[in-house]
Amino acid sequence: MAVSATQVPVDTTFEAFYGANVDRVHRALALTIGDPDLARDATDEAMARAYTRWATVGHLGNPAGWVYRVGLNWARSRWRKLRRERPMAEWRAVPVPPPDADAAAASAALTTLPTDQRAAVVCRILLDLSTAETAAVLGVPEGTVRSRLSRALAVLRAHLAEEQS
Repeated sequence: MAVSATQVPVDTTFEAFYGANVDRVHRALALTIGDPDLARDATDEAMARAYTRWATVGHLGNPAGWVYRVGLNWARSRWRKLRRERPMAEWRAVPVPPPDADAAAASAALTTLPTDQRAAVVCRILLDLSTAETAAVLGVPEGTVRSRLSRALAVLRAHLAEEQS
């Protein structure tokens, strides 16, 4: 493949991005959607789409956020398809196995949140995105991100305080 002097070799820069971000995006999606297998599929699909569009995605301010959003959208589409294919009782989310007791409590508390609040927590805390970046990734205003995060953190604090009692 011939590369002009102004082009960045797509596979080299994408490989570095992929290696540095694939696990992080997978964990974020798994925590957001509650199903590690679906999250792996969503991550793989989003990374494949990023690869095909790397000339554009690689120049975004936050390519990992773009991949997260694409994966989340893909998973939502998959959920809709599953709902049409079989009854809801058959496809309950499987929680992500946590590494220790504190993480288990946090993971359990996180699963009690609605998906939109969970996504805000994952973006701001796990992915360490700013409020503006989170708003862009989720496609909502910054005020909505702050509101979702505030409500989610209040629920998480209450749930974790209950666990410690």
